[in-house]
Amino acid sequence: MTFAVTRPRRSSFPVFDEMDKMFRKCVRSDWNNVADFMPPVDIVESNDGLTVRAEVPGLEKDSFKVSVEDNVLTISGEKKMEHDETDKDQNYHRVERTYGSFSRSFTLPNTVDVKKVNAKYRNGVLEVKLPKSEEAKPKEIEIDVG
Repeated sequence: MTFAVTRPRRSSFPVFDEMDKMFRKCVRSDWNNVADFMPPVDIVESNDGLTVRAEVPGLEKDSFKVSVEDNVLTISGEKKMEHDETDKDQNYHRVERTYGSFSRSFTLPNTVDVKKVNAKYRNGVLEVKLPKSEEAKPKEIEIDVG
């Protein structure tokens, strides 16, 4: 059976992506074929606040940390490679999944009420709700006709 491996390109210049990957492999301090894991993030704004969604599949809730300090949201953690230390007969033929420590930080606008931030994790997606303060929410003003 033959497998065809295809990867979607996210850049207009894929050659630069490949050069960057090769450079990072050359300067890594640990040579264990574990690439850097950086979860992709969506940030959505509504009238009520911001929502940050990070894809962190395969992680347990205790594998990452969410914090807000000085109006900076930080999501950090580690995705560890799954392998059985006791089975010495294992030979990896391909490792394409990425692993490693990660940290993503985002500067929050002053309109976020940091006391009401909450997070939930479901189906491999971490969702952080950052509500706006009442003063920052848009208000509809009624017009008097007189």
